[in-house]
Amino acid sequence: MRSFFITLLNFCLVALFRRLLTAIAMANFILIVFLSTNAASADPISVKQFIAKASFQQDYVFQFYKNRNYKLFWLGNTGDNSARLKAFTFALADASMHGLPSSKFSSKRLLSEISNVNSNKELGHLDVKLTLVFIKYASVMANGILKPKKIDKQIERVNSFNENFDFLSELEQSDPFRFFKNLFPPSPEYKRLMKEKHRLERLLASGGWGALITADKLLVGEQGGDVVLLRNRLISMGYLSPTYSSSYDLPLVKAVKEFQSDNGIASDGSANQSTLNLINVNVEERLKSVLVAMERERWSRTLHKDRHVVVNLTDFTAKIVDSGKVIFETKAIIGFDDLNRRSPEFSDILEFMVVNPSWYVPRSIAVQEYLPMLKANSNAVSFLELRDNIGNIIQPDEVDFSNFDQETFPYSMRQPPGVSNALGLVKFMFPNKNNIYLHDTPSKNLFELDVRAFSHGCIRLSNPFGFAYALLAVQSDDPISLFHFALGSNKEVKIELKKPIPIHLIYRTAITKAGGGLQFRKDIYGRDANIWNALRAEGVVLGSVTG
Repeated sequence: MRSFFITLLNFCLVALFRRLLTAIAMANFILIVFLSTNAASADPISVKQFIAKASFQQDYVFQFYKNRNYKLFWLGNTGDNSARLKAFTFALADASMHGLPSSKFSSKRLLSEISNVNSNKELGHLDVKLTLVFIKYASVMANGILKPKKIDKQIERVNSFNENFDFLSELEQSDPFRFFKNLFPPSPEYKRLMKEKHRLERLLASGGWGALITADKLLVGEQGGDVVLLRNRLISMGYLSPTYSSSYDLPLVKAVKEFQSDNGIASDGSANQSTLNLINVNVEERLKSVLVAMERERWSRTLHKDRHVVVNLTDFTAKIVDSGKVIFETKAIIGFDDLNRRSPEFSDILEFMVVNPSWYVPRSIAVQEYLPMLKANSNAVSFLELRDNIGNIIQPDEVDFSNFDQETFPYSMRQPPGVSNALGLVKFMFPNKNNIYLHDTPSKNLFELDVRAFSHGCIRLSNPFGFAYALLAVQSDDPISLFHFALGSNKEVKIELKKPIPIHLIYRTAITKAGGGLQFRKDIYGRDANIWNALRAEGVVLGSVTG
């Protein structure tokens, strides 16, 4: 009960503090508008000349002001200008809440510059400067701070708003507060990430989750100082109610299980080395993951609409989501952590499935993996058909493979349909330049592992039949019979999806829970570490910094 009242008091204090900041901002804004109005009233013609001169080197901005007859857009004595400046000032004041670099989007600095305007030249130049800052802010909020492919060529995300999007004209024709609100990613995930960011920042300011646990492992029933450290950290993280027990008892086991589940590892309640390592991860690292997740949401603002398939590579899962609810989920295997085998991130449209598929061996696999085997033993890959360039089947014992290298190997390889086929009994196709698809696999034992990165890049599914039924359910009253009729033919059968469905291969190491709190996953390919380094280079910092 005491903790409840403390939490309520903290909430009220935060709300009161924000109201105070808003009141101060309003007072400052009214003063600034008054000052800028007075400065602008001296000589409008002179101001226009300075606007034209200041914007001349920026073609897009120059054309915008030219179309307005070089009139002020932010400053001056018009109601529209005041409304835009007010909305923009408030948006900049909240920039750090979105994990944006306050060094580049400082409302205090701009307000100071506005209040110090002493000439028409300064007024015209500052109006143009506000426009340039606005364009940068709008682009960052709408598309992200970074260019995904500059961080990693396998992150293929297309900006929601292209670089030629006319943010200025859009703002000019819109309610300014609604315009800035619509720049935020609309997903519930983004809003929850903002809340979690604020929560972690408060934890960081208050010292984090407590002392680190030094033990290699802790056993159920054990007592002592390390058990107390484990207990205290889990209490600080919200997994355990306050208690004075120094024993590894059942409540502590339950808390460890919940923590393990939230971190994607086996939930057995044992505090082994891997579990303790995760519990010892500090607030700073978790906050970095949240900031990266927010940036990724800005890249992916359109991914959450309507019915879709989502494969979270770090979570090793594939899900079908409809109206915000997961209607099907299965374990997945992703690409091995090797530069040439990692699964890429991109979005496409899942169009059809192939039941009883053949496997046409990618040339990279044929020459890098199978050719050395054939050189040692011509019958080493007898489960594959060897074909020449016109489709004739070649008997491998009639070929001297020592004559070929990776460049000169003249054959293609195919594995016919069957239960031992590398693609299993069904594959799901969304034709793309990466040649990535979802498929069954005969290697079912690998799904029992926590970390499932074993493929050449494609996504293997633990329950491909269930996945097929869920996809076909929107076009058939009996999807199971439809699928098994094709399966029973023992021939390749293509089933078109009458309603093709968007599919998104994403990579999230920080995932919010609808009821509050976070789940975390391992940065299996190191991509989020690279994104954080790039964000830091752009000026993003840990901790709450107001504009």
